[in-house]
Parts: sequence; C-alpha cells; structure tokens
Amino acid sequence: MSADTVSVTGWGRTAPTAARLIRPRTYEEAAAAVRDCGARGGIPRGLGRSYGDAAQNAGGAVFDMTGLDRVHVIDAADGIVLCDAGVSLHRLIDVLLPLGWFVPVTPGTRYVTVGGAIGSDIHGKNHHVSGSFSRHVLSLELLTADGEIRTVGRGTPLFDATTGGMGLTGVILTATVQLHAVETSLMSVDTERARDLDDLLARLAATDHRYRYSVAWIDLLARGTATGRAVLTRGDHAPLEALPKGTRARREPLAFRPTRLPAVPAILPESLLSRTTVGLYNDLWYRTAPRARTGELQKISAFFHPLDGVPHRNRIYGRGGFVRYQFVVGHDQEDAVRRIVRRISERRCPSVLAVLKRFGDADPGWLSFPVPGWTLALDIPAALPGLGAFLDELDEEVAAAGGRVCLAKDSRLRPELLTAMYPRLDDFRALRAELDPRGVFTSDLSRRLAL
Repeated sequence: MSADTVSVTGWGRTAPTAARLIRPRTYEEAAAAVRDCGARGGIPRGLGRSYGDAAQNAGGAVFDMTGLDRVHVIDAADGIVLCDAGVSLHRLIDVLLPLGWFVPVTPGTRYVTVGGAIGSDIHGKNHHVSGSFSRHVLSLELLTADGEIRTVGRGTPLFDATTGGMGLTGVILTATVQLHAVETSLMSVDTERARDLDDLLARLAATDHRYRYSVAWIDLLARGTATGRAVLTRGDHAPLEALPKGTRARREPLAFRPTRLPAVPAILPESLLSRTTVGLYNDLWYRTAPRARTGELQKISAFFHPLDGVPHRNRIYGRGGFVRYQFVVGHDQEDAVRRIVRRISERRCPSVLAVLKRFGDADPGWLSFPVPGWTLALDIPAALPGLGAFLDELDEEVAAAGGRVCLAKDSRLRPELLTAMYPRLDDFRALRAELDPRGVFTSDLSRRLAL
C-alpha cells in the first residue's frame, strides 16, 4: 500500500488541497488505511470526477480506491454483476456489453467508479424512467469507521444514508448491481430543435415518456425571443433488426469501439471561451442541428459520453478551472426555471455545456440529489467576475422554489441553505454520529457544509 502527500482537486480544478493519498490494494489494506488515517480523518475517492470538493480532505487522508477493481461474478442469464467499488463504468461496459448487458444508469462520463456512482447516487438521461444508480444496487459491502465490513441491503437506513452520502458513511468495497439488457451497442436517436424555453419545456413534458433516454442541450447565451433555445436528443437502445444487413454493425452488433480524440493542451488562454467565442459556437451548434431527425444510429459512446473521447477536457476553461452548477425544482416550478434561465442569459455566462432534462420519481437516498422535476446543469468559468455572488442568488431562488443543488457538483454552497434543500439531513447527521462518533470519514465538503 503506497501513500504520498499530493495536491488533490475536483474535476473543476477550482480549490486544490494537500492530502495524504493512500492506495490500498486489498480489503485488509483498506481497513488499515481507515484505522490509521490520523486526526484529520479520511475520505474514499474514485476517478476524481466529482466537480467540487467531495473527494478532497485538506491535511488528512484520501483513499484512492481504484486499485480494488476486480469483477468477481457475472450472472449473464439474469444480468447481475458483483464487482469491487473501484471498477469503472468504462470497464463494466467493456466487459458486459459483448454479453448483451449495459449499465443501468450512466452520467455524462463513463470514467466514474461504481463506488463513486453509489456515493454520489449518479443520474443519467434515463432518470425519468429508471431513477438513479442506487435503484439498481441490490446490496453493497461497506467498511465502516469501526473497521467492520457490513453487508448493506436495500431498504435499510445505512443503505439510504450511503447512496448519495458522498463517502461519509464508510468505504464501499463491493456492490451487486442489476444490469439492463440490450441487443446492440448502438442507439436509435431522435433529434429536434426547440425554438425557445417554452417550446422546450412543452416538448419534454408531452413526449419524454416515449423515450428511455432524453436530454436537451440549451443555449444559455441566447436572448430575447430565442432565450432557452435548445437541441433535444432522445433515444433508446437499437434493436438488432434496426441495423442494416450486410454491415459490420450487423455482423458485430455488440462491439464496443469508443472514439478517442487529441487531448486538450495543458494551458489554454482564458479568452478562448469568452462570451463572444462561446456565443458563436452555440449559434453554430444550434443552427447546424437538424430541425427534426428520427432513427439515427449512434454509437453508445457518442450518445452517452461524447466528451470522454477528449482527454483532459476539464482544462478547457483555463488555469482558473470551472464551476459545475446543477439544480432541480419541481414539475410545477416551470416559472422558476424560466426566471433562472433568463437571469443566466442576461448575466451572459459563457457556458458551452449546459443541459436540461426531467427527473422522475426520487430514490430513497437521504442526500440523493434527484427529485421529480426539472434539472439544469451548466459549466461556468470560475474566473468570471462576480460569479460567487451570482450563484448565491440562484441558490436562494432554487431554495425558495423548493429545489436543491447537486452536492456531487458543488464547491461553494452556503451551509444555511442545506437543511431546506435536503429535508433528511438531520437523519443523515444522526446516523453518522452513531456510526462514526470520532468523525473518521470527513472531507472538505463535509466540513464546509457541516454534514
């Protein structure tokens, strides 16, 4: 087991802190790392795709769990996998897709670990149908602060505190996950343009139920009558019969061939993503999208993870990094969505990647982010003048509408808003106090928000 003092940061690269990075290779080494982590405690970490400070621990220990990455058992008949928490979704797709199975939920990157997927209770384009990742976890093994390894099943308080609990209940060692059956590695995709935000909300509300996966890229620099214009992309796994006969795709229907593009340079000028350049890019993206196209066949990697082919893409916003801001408000809060989109548009936030979609029924995780309603996520350069005060104002608007922000993306929420956003927060704190009275598991996020 190796340990080095390094600078650790989230995917947004906004607030690095120094910690002792410990890399256990066995369950016994993981238990020893927890036992000997020191007065500042420790926090498990996967592939570092949480945008903010959830997997950082200034002056303490960070447990890099990617060395525990075995796939133990695959039930190819029933679509169930038992694997270590350090296994990435990329590896699961690579191993399971040729067998006719796909991960039940994936975010916009497949480079997250199973443990991270559970700790953040990740959501994807299919939340309105399939819920978040924890809905498909049958059980997990959790290393708790007392050194005990507990088998945790669905429907228990510890399961509900752990799913979405940001690694603060313990180190997830293994998980048993129910998979989704597919016939091919291609997607059948419908694309259409929405002329403004009202048009987009109406299309999503009226027809989302027809699709397993649905997401809208939204132009947050458009103003006036074009405010909220968007490109709506929806689809499902293509059946074998949809693949053209005599093609390579038909001969190898379950092949997984992700695309890889050149890496983003280590240093990019901050001016590259100015309001002007982003506005031109957004306009080009919108105008070149089809007005309406149905049944296009796309690779799974292109549909779910188009940016994974660009190594180090988090460098694109320059040295200052970026903030990923995501909120959700209820289905009856369309006016709040309109106000917030209008404010972002008027503020001229240069966001290349902004998506809007609908959430379905919530899962029982006490700190799980998704609740039924509308969710908007956007990247914003951290160096944008006045950004902190502006996002504080948006937080107030979200809280007033009964909504919440996503903790896996957060790096700056004020703690006084947390209770209003997460009504099971007191239950979570009480269980943590009972399970981990010495505060072994702690992070920069948990200290900042008093979790």
